[in-house]
Amino acid sequence: MFEKVLVANRGEIAIRVMRACRELDINTVAVYSDADKKALFTNYADEAYHIGGSHPSQSYLNVEKIVSVAEEAGADAIHPGYGFLAENPKLPKECEKRGIKFIGPSASIMKTMGDKIAAKKLMSKVGVPTIPGTEKGVKSVKKALKIADEIGYPVIIKAAAGGGGVGMRTVYEEDEMERAMESAKSLAKSVFGDSRVYIEKYFEKPRHIEFQVLADEHGNAIHLGDRECSIQRRHQKLIEEAPSPIVNKELREKIGSMVVNATKEIGYTNAGTFEFLYADGNFYFLEMNTRIQVEHPVTEAVTGIDIVKEQIKIAAGEELNITQKDVKINGHAIECRINAEDPLSDFQPCPGKITGYRSPGGIGVRVDSGVYMGYEIPSFYDSMISKLIVWGRNRKEAIVRMRRALSEYIIIGVKTTIPFHKAMMVDPLFVKGELHTQFVDQHKKRIEEEMKKIIEKDRERVSRQVSTFLPPKKVAAITAAIGSYIAHIQKKGENK
Repeated sequence: MFEKVLVANRGEIAIRVMRACRELDINTVAVYSDADKKALFTNYADEAYHIGGSHPSQSYLNVEKIVSVAEEAGADAIHPGYGFLAENPKLPKECEKRGIKFIGPSASIMKTMGDKIAAKKLMSKVGVPTIPGTEKGVKSVKKALKIADEIGYPVIIKAAAGGGGVGMRTVYEEDEMERAMESAKSLAKSVFGDSRVYIEKYFEKPRHIEFQVLADEHGNAIHLGDRECSIQRRHQKLIEEAPSPIVNKELREKIGSMVVNATKEIGYTNAGTFEFLYADGNFYFLEMNTRIQVEHPVTEAVTGIDIVKEQIKIAAGEELNITQKDVKINGHAIECRINAEDPLSDFQPCPGKITGYRSPGGIGVRVDSGVYMGYEIPSFYDSMISKLIVWGRNRKEAIVRMRRALSEYIIIGVKTTIPFHKAMMVDPLFVKGELHTQFVDQHKKRIEEEMKKIIEKDRERVSRQVSTFLPPKKVAAITAAIGSYIAHIQKKGENK
């Protein structure tokens, strides 16, 4: 087992990895930017090293600096977390060159699966169903129009090197194609340094379902069941749950066996996720994430398996001590991403100082967070504050428990997505499990009206709870701020 692991990330995922290391009796090394000097994860680690400026390019994306710090600190391995360098093959390649173990797949497999065109072609080869469309990059508008005629409109243009919804353009009619192609290629070039794009059939209201896999370096591989991630905004997930409300035992075993076989066929090792679109009763491969997922806690909650600890043990050369028969899906889990965003203003980021903070607790509740009262949320990184995860014996109990946990969660000083999640937990269609990736956009008006009611209703209750951990003057100021926000919402409504 490793003696010391450097975590090449920040925030809640850095602390999550460090917790796993602590349980394995491994010392940890944090790296931090100017903006994260006072971040919680820097103090949680056994050692912390400053690596550069606040902008990611000056710090968390600097491969040379991070690996050099690992050498200086005497770290045996590097865990990338998610985001930043987690799916950049340059990091594992540099680690291999310097004799440091990368906790993740090899650079070559990461490169292949990171290229969406190559990944799709490989999945077709190993028998995983893919979305109708091209298996090569599309350069000309003429070719794009021909493909769209063959598979039928609407179609979606995607960046070959993309991810996270960046650079996607949906085309409903022929005369939209030229502008969409130019826009997608230009954005792909500026963001990923690769202008290649490809075209797929666009499904109007698919479900987003994924399967978690683990594979060791000795040829063993298992899946840990499915997750549903259909509640999204701008192709970014907001709520995840395990298992999916529409995947039964037989379907889970069928798709699970398929992804395990694919994992072995491509020689994949460590933790990975196969993402699918589910439409018209069929699964279609979307992409493979070659890292730990943000939503991994819901799988941990229903299986009892610590995925991050398994990652570390696999990287250390250990064989999986879990067989497929050992994996049991117990109950239901839901995760809400608590972001510093204003859900009533199209989820606009709202960085700032947290002036009041109280997290929920009780049976079946988990909070993965990297913040504290007085912490300043920087504007340079993802807006996530924390992840709230609940477990219940079934989906109904999990939803009720999430409602209760959200009612206990108090974050003052910045606007958050808590009102959105409260609205979703009482939404009749969400409760029924009738989900799809366009849910938030399609039901935007209804969700916003519910959020406004919730904010008004919470005004007095939140003020009472805040008074238990803040001085009276601060409570009065916060109450006034909430009142101003409600007035702003009402005025906004009148303007409309």
